[in-house]
Amino acid sequence: MIMKMKCNQHIFLALGMMALVLLTACNDDQSYADRLNEERSAVNAYLANHRVVMSVPEDSVFEVGEDAPFYRVDPEGNVYMQVLKAGDRLNDRAKKGDPIYFRYSRYSLSVWYADKRWEVYSGNETSMDAQFCSFTYADYTLPSTSQWGYGLQYPLNFLGVECEVNLIIKSQYGFTSEISYVMPFYYHVRYYRSRI
Repeated sequence: MIMKMKCNQHIFLALGMMALVLLTACNDDQSYADRLNEERSAVNAYLANHRVVMSVPEDSVFEVGEDAPFYRVDPEGNVYMQVLKAGDRLNDRAKKGDPIYFRYSRYSLSVWYADKRWEVYSGNETSMDAQFCSFTYADYTLPSTSQWGYGLQYPLNFLGVECEVNLIIKSQYGFTSEISYVMPFYYHVRYYRSRI
């Protein structure tokens, strides 16, 4: 009898969740293509206020600082990077399998585009008591790495590990759990070899 009640509860809960998902889907009048267009518009509107270089410098020597341009670092334009601190790109480059720790703040470009205001969406940058974040460089077979998406690792393809950057990351290269939201983010990220 108890097993039957638990089973009924699970079925009722599952049906309730399905109804909620269907209701949400029915109320959402935007298509995926519409969301992608909105994402593109938000990113373009933000980048319109900055210098943008459409490719990585051939010698990988980037302009550095708050006035540096945003570089398009992937061919499809899903990740743009402004280098605040380059790290030692000659002697301290990440190698496949290296554990990399990072601190970040991220802000929704969709909110900025719609409301012209910045709001911290998530991150661990402002509190040293906050949980550390890490990934294993270039090993996307690990869930602990793939959860962060591809975009957060892009700077380490060009810079030293102890670098600091601002990033624009479109949803396809963002957190894997949030890809379907089609929301671009502005990130401020600092990378480290050890927990900080």
